[in-house]
Amino acid sequence: MNRSELADLNAFVAVANHLSFRAASTQLGVTASALSHSMRQLEERHGVRLLHRTTRSVSLTDAGLRLLEQLRPAIDQISGALENLNQQRQRPFGRLRIHASPLAAPAVIAPMWGRFLSTYPEVRLDLLVDMIPIDIVASSFDAGIGPKHWAAADMIAVRLSGPMKVAVVGAPSYFERRRPPRTVDDLASHSCIQYRFTTDGATVPWTFERNGQDQADVAGGPSNRQPPDLAVRAAVDGLGIAYTVESLAAPFLRTGQLVRVLEGVSPSVETLFLFYPGHRQIPAALRAFIDMIRAPNRRRACVHSRIPSHKLSASLNS
Repeated sequence: MNRSELADLNAFVAVANHLSFRAASTQLGVTASALSHSMRQLEERHGVRLLHRTTRSVSLTDAGLRLLEQLRPAIDQISGALENLNQQRQRPFGRLRIHASPLAAPAVIAPMWGRFLSTYPEVRLDLLVDMIPIDIVASSFDAGIGPKHWAAADMIAVRLSGPMKVAVVGAPSYFERRRPPRTVDDLASHSCIQYRFTTDGATVPWTFERNGQDQADVAGGPSNRQPPDLAVRAAVDGLGIAYTVESLAAPFLRTGQLVRVLEGVSPSVETLFLFYPGHRQIPAALRAFIDMIRAPNRRRACVHSRIPSHKLSASLNS
């Protein structure tokens, strides 16, 4: 079926519903003569009279009535689909797929996901956390969050934060058993909560400022290899010293559950960006997500925020 035939069928349904070329032409935004021409084309193409018409009235033939009965459900379904599409443009609705780095997920998304999904209950947040950058368009994601170099050159990149300060932390109960480190070299005698981003990857090094430059050091001593999102939790539970970002440790530092060490040599890590394809026709759910995530007065909740399980579909790779 070509486009002109679909238009003629839609015109036929309008005429049949109104039994008036004038009323149908007003509904479709065309002239009555153009509508009459479309009906003649449809009838000639199929060799069947669909309408009886005079200058005063219009009625359906038996063939026209049978065609209308078959077409009306399909036309109504198409109209409903277009109306749903228009509603999605106007309000946050449907699935929102986000690809995020292991740092971005707890630092940026977790503090606001409960508020976002309670504000927009018709949105389903589908979150993939992975250290490996991907082609978000080819993988059908709406947006990604991570370092700027993850974004393709033609994507829109929105800055979400400035450089983030590193925090090296441990629980008071842990430091009751071992003297807090005063230098980076002292870490060799401590349990360091290390992690790797892939199952076969190397342990992520801890970087510190030495002689005015950032230098990578693989923390020595016994280690507890935890997924990145559990490193802070492990430190709170007294398993050892964690290397994380300030924003993730802040709630536990305020309550005294964690103590900060080596602050003088702790560096800053790269800024996080949200990136997505194109300026035009941004999905309403993504626009609402961007607006909320950038809100200057957003409340930074604990990274262990709870969220209804039916609202969030998450895939975590570590």
